[in-house]
Amino acid sequence: MSSTPFSIIILTFNEEIHLPRLLQSVQPLNASTYILDSGSTDKTVEIAADFGCEVKNNAFINHPKQWDAALKSFDIKTPWVVCLDADQQVTSDLINLLSAFKDEDFKDISGIYFNRKNIFKGKWLRHGGYFPVYLLKMFRVGVGYSDLNENMDHRFIVPGKTIIWKKGYIVEENLKENEISFWISKHNRYSDLVAQEEWERLQQLRTQTLQPDLFGSPDQKKAFLKSIWWKMPLYVRPFIYFFHRYFIQLGILDGKQGFVFHFLQAFWFRLVVDIKIDEIKKKHSLGN
Repeated sequence: MSSTPFSIIILTFNEEIHLPRLLQSVQPLNASTYILDSGSTDKTVEIAADFGCEVKNNAFINHPKQWDAALKSFDIKTPWVVCLDADQQVTSDLINLLSAFKDEDFKDISGIYFNRKNIFKGKWLRHGGYFPVYLLKMFRVGVGYSDLNENMDHRFIVPGKTIIWKKGYIVEENLKENEISFWISKHNRYSDLVAQEEWERLQQLRTQTLQPDLFGSPDQKKAFLKSIWWKMPLYVRPFIYFFHRYFIQLGILDGKQGFVFHFLQAFWFRLVVDIKIDEIKKKHSLGN
């Protein structure tokens, strides 16, 4: 067993294009690595085995439930865990921070946020609110858990003190999304989950696990912004959100790829969600 004070967990589904890139990036850490697959039909499991990872399988429902299963499926021996997505890579600066990490130096800390660089169609999105983005990716085993009050936009909850590593990055680049049909198909599926979640929140069937706080942790700030978003009028809010991201947060500086991404992600996707919420409302009104 590795003496590294943390283990790595990765979720996969048909990730043969991404997994070698990620596993090679974390090899210098010599950390025990666990993969929860959801029925890959390509070489994902074979690649994981070649790199010495322990692999288990679990049917996929949504990301929060899959991460919940991942945290419960493996016998983690280390005090900390790092949770990564298959389309991410760990940069050398972050490797250096992790290589120097000692549990005794972080006794009063329960979780650590990493800084993410998001790549779309080969372009680093530096504007439109997409950098810096801090993601809670490392936390104490048995302390952090997956927020099951979310239906699609997964996050981890860590009771206790957290810190942010602003230097050192994870780079997220889904190469499958270079085909825009893949991006649209994926986000069409996601819009079903988001619309259903918002409907359930309207019915007070879901609550926020985190206390919304504009000046709190990155996730508390996001919870605050979501609480405002849910109160905004359908069909109007996609226009406001796109305008804010593209002009106020300078997404316009991200070039052609940035326009495609910010328009589709901030406007098209949100509009589809609003349309589907309306459809759910009508189905329920007819049912009554």
